[in-house]
Amino acid sequence: MLNEENSQKIGTLYIVATPIGNYDDLSQRAIATLSQVDLIAAEDTRHTGKLLSHFGIKAKTFALHDHNEKQKAQQIIDQLNQGLNIALVSDAGTPLISDPGYAVVNLCREQGAHVTPIPGACAAITAVCCSGLPTDRFQFVGFTPAKSKARQEFFIDAVNSGITSIMYESTHRIMASLDDLAEALGDDQQVVFAKELTKTFETFFNGSVSELRAFLTNDPTKQRGEIVLMLPGKPKLIDDVPPEARKMLALLESEMPMKKACGIVADYFGMKKNALYKTIIDEKG
Repeated sequence: MLNEENSQKIGTLYIVATPIGNYDDLSQRAIATLSQVDLIAAEDTRHTGKLLSHFGIKAKTFALHDHNEKQKAQQIIDQLNQGLNIALVSDAGTPLISDPGYAVVNLCREQGAHVTPIPGACAAITAVCCSGLPTDRFQFVGFTPAKSKARQEFFIDAVNSGITSIMYESTHRIMASLDDLAEALGDDQQVVFAKELTKTFETFFNGSVSELRAFLTNDPTKQRGEIVLMLPGKPKLIDDVPPEARKMLALLESEMPMKKACGIVADYFGMKKNALYKTIIDEKG
């Protein structure tokens, strides 16, 4: 901030997370920020207008979406340099997470403009915390590809990552995606399906691909809405199990189930239990 006589306060770009369904999830800080900024950059001004109206917020909005954000980015920085404070929102959830805003924030960082987050809802995080899948390590991989072959490779890469993968899917493509998931990884592949999070018809389904397809086919209304898919990572094999570990495993194997024995050995030698178990099972054929 400059403080000479002719200086001007530099504005801030606020990245404001908005509800993914339930308006009560909008934080007090977000409400205050949206009420106080000079301008709001919205993915869809009509959609954001409903949210602002619900909270009695009167603010000037302008459209910032995938098709114009590169052109608008420098204009936003110029407005920040003129001392205006601007909030950036998407239709729902946290901006930039498979939503517009990257071009603007990237240019702001390059040019030294001030950017600060107003955190809140994010469909990916909301879904994975209730999925029952491991959350010590996970990855968000965005929307599934549009083409069938690319989707199959996408699913294989996700599972082979060894960690939980979170992805978004569209209503009109969900059944085709499940066909590709089965083609790539088999009908028994485990998957978690979540839709309409925080809304009236919030749904979670854990099961195999074939079970999920039957679930959605029996009630096509379940195919509608905002969808999140999650896949567990396939345990990676251990390339070189130390001879000492194998010796201990052989001793324990005669006294207890293999899975329990692998757990003890893995803890002792600092290995991943599932990876050790999968390695031993694969070796046994």
